Amino acid sequence: MRVNVIGAGLAGLSAACRLVELGHEVTLFEAAPRAGGRARSYFDKPLGCRIDNGNHLLLSGNVSALAYLDRIGARETLTGPNHPVFPFTDTKTGESWTLRLNQGHFPWWILKPGDRVPGTRVWHYLALKKLLKSRPEDLVEPLVGGGAVYTRLLEPLAIAALNTMPDVAAAQPLGAVLAETVERGGFAAVPRWARVGLSESFVDPALDWLQQRGVEIRFGMRVTRLPPGQKAVLAVPPWTAKELMPDLTVPDAFESICNLHFKTQMPPGEAGFYGLLGSMAEWVFARESVVSVTISAANRYGHLSQETIAAQVWAELSKAFGLPPAQPQCRVLWEKRATFACTPEQLAKRPGPQSPCSGVVLAGDWTDTGLPATIEGAIRSGENAVAALLATS
Repeated sequence: MRVNVIGAGLAGLSAACRLVELGHEVTLFEAAPRAGGRARSYFDKPLGCRIDNGNHLLLSGNVSALAYLDRIGARETLTGPNHPVFPFTDTKTGESWTLRLNQGHFPWWILKPGDRVPGTRVWHYLALKKLLKSRPEDLVEPLVGGGAVYTRLLEPLAIAALNTMPDVAAAQPLGAVLAETVERGGFAAVPRWARVGLSESFVDPALDWLQQRGVEIRFGMRVTRLPPGQKAVLAVPPWTAKELMPDLTVPDAFESICNLHFKTQMPPGEAGFYGLLGSMAEWVFARESVVSVTISAANRYGHLSQETIAAQVWAELSKAFGLPPAQPQCRVLWEKRATFACTPEQLAKRPGPQSPCSGVVLAGDWTDTGLPATIEGAIRSGENAVAALLATS
């Protein structure tokens, strides 16, 4: 079967690789001059090094993402600690601690004060069960808010995973993330991220793999209509899908992400990254050439200038980690429509892989994968789209 895959972000690359693996002929179209979409790397001339357009943390329980990397021979491009450890630093108080999960299924770490969140008791972690059993209408903060487990763990986790503030964010997708990682045991919650860059791990090896198998890749080719009678995987942003299929219901409210890359170095610590509390940002990655910082659910800071944001974030990092007070050279990258707003109202607008157009299926982290808009969700959506296409062919 010949299939057109429209869009070369991670969802489109995932679909294309899966189709080729199953023996189908694929042509891959991408409107931009490069692949990767919102998960790619580039060489930044002012900084003089490669940077990602966004920081992404995977966990060892992200089975679709790891299977994709295995397929294209790129799993070894990931790095991270060998154990499920998550260091946190409170930028206001200077307090630091490390969450240490045990590898097995039973959460022995909850019973050990030195391994769990400071100031918590065993029964406080029943909040995790609430998230696992949450309903579509439940919101994160009203469901599990209050107490140290929330403020020191679940709140920053929710903001990062859902890219939506917890007072309006749906609890169910966060429960889905926990069900596939922490709930399975620490072995499924070991942190992983791209050692060099997102393109070097998720994009370039996939393009090489596809080209070696005869896939034609057409960059700079914007598809403005769907040719009738042809099989296609539509792996484009929701607003583009809506333009091509006016009858399609898609999420239409979005949240931004702001990433900052400071041209400096900091001690990587045990894990190579830190969760931040009391800060404008949620996570900081100590990379070889830059210190990369992520601000999720960044619509709340949209009124601030890039200079103001960079100055505040650096002041917080400087105080918390003993870095020089003078701000180093910085690149601020703002993805205005990074993900759909993960609210119950927007979740109800997520379509499945089937589309109103015969022979065309949908892929993208905005489709109904059961997960929030993450790399794991994007790659899984490509797999779902291929399964749906083959089921109706």
